[in-house]
Amino acid sequence: QVQVVESGGGSVQPGGSLRLSCAASGFAFSRSSMTWYRQAPGKERELVAAISSGSTGGTTNYVDSVKGRFTISRDDAKNTVYLQMNSLEPEDTALYYCNAHAPTPYGRWNDYWGQGTQVTVSS
Repeated sequence: QVQVVESGGGSVQPGGSLRLSCAASGFAFSRSSMTWYRQAPGKERELVAAISSGSTGGTTNYVDSVKGRFTISRDDAKNTVYLQMNSLEPEDTALYYCNAHAPTPYGRWNDYWGQGTQVTVSS
């Protein structure tokens, strides 16, 4: 059974930090690319940060608005991906989702989503 579970959200003041975690199971995590998305009220979901599988170099990508403030990383031994968020701004307030793009034994790919964790940045 596939599980993707986010944690670590909360309320912080501007300038603060949070670390989100995404624990996954039930699929080939180490061969999956992992992505953090977010969706603010009234806005479309946007890609925040992505990391490729270890076998493809663990390459990272970020939306411009978080470059230099957020860092995505993965621990394949723990089947977990992280998003370290520093210098948080009110504009970072959103529901953050974890996505796994995972290979299947049949040469196809599946996308798995978590339920999201809320991040609120406010003074």
